Amino acid sequence: MVPQQKRSQFIVRALREGKELEACADLEHAYTTDTVWQMDARTDHDEAFVRFRTVRLPRPIHVAYPRERHSLLQAWQQRDCFLVAVAEDIVLGYVNMRVDDTGTKGWIHDLVVSEPVRHRGIGSALLEQATRWAYLRKLEHLTIETPTKNYPAIRFALAHGFTFCGFNDHYYTNQDIALFFGKAL
Repeated sequence: MVPQQKRSQFIVRALREGKELEACADLEHAYTTDTVWQMDARTDHDEAFVRFRTVRLPRPIHVAYPRERHSLLQAWQQRDCFLVAVAEDIVLGYVNMRVDDTGTKGWIHDLVVSEPVRHRGIGSALLEQATRWAYLRKLEHLTIETPTKNYPAIRFALAHGFTFCGFNDHYYTNQDIALFFGKAL
């Protein structure tokens, strides 16, 4: 059990099933960005080269979350850690994590903060408590996944000490490329 963490006007705690799960699904998961990580891949004889570079777009784009509501609700049933940030019983954001079969690695699949309260430390508090949850369970490594289009999430992961550790170009059903950022605990 993760202790409640008070931070300015909200607390981070374990999800209470029922209406809080629906409230998480109802949060605005989309984001706006004017920068992406672009992938260049080529092969030269028996060598493969993959490069990611930051590219500024000509105008901001509004990007839908790479998972649909019904798939989120299904996947949430298999998560080992599900924390919410709440203020006066209103869900402001959430993070969920699955522990791999070895019991040593945590995979953060979703970290979402309600659009009107973004950039107020809620995402950092959620990540901090998810990291604490993992540490208390003696996990050795955390991984955050995000699409290449989610530059705000990429910057967030890097700012919190995560480093790029891989990608999968067949990960999301919407064909976005998944990036993985890892951190040893």
